[in-house]
Amino acid sequence: MKTAVFSDDNFGEEALKADKPVIVDFWATWCGPCRMIAPIMEELSAEFEGKVKIGKLDVDENQQTAIKYGVRSIPTVLFFKDGQVKDTVIGAVQKSVFIEKINKLI
Repeated sequence: MKTAVFSDDNFGEEALKADKPVIVDFWATWCGPCRMIAPIMEELSAEFEGKVKIGKLDVDENQQTAIKYGVRSIPTVLFFKDGQVKDTVIGAVQKSVFIEKINKLI
């Protein structure tokens, strides 16, 4: 399963109203650490398919959502459940950190 693509236009419907936990990777094309965690997000999307929704939001193209959630440095990964932020990871971290946080949500 490929990661979802979130935008300012679809964020409410796709992320906040989702029927399962949602992990949102706030990133930009020029961000080196963002490129480092991109393959991890793809792997997690496949491993947790049906349990969580994982997607990316380009902060350069979707500034409203990034500002709303106070994203000041990237990558920032927000963990949503029932439309609320439950956890945050800032910076490139190991896959095990993401797995631990996802397991707390599901």
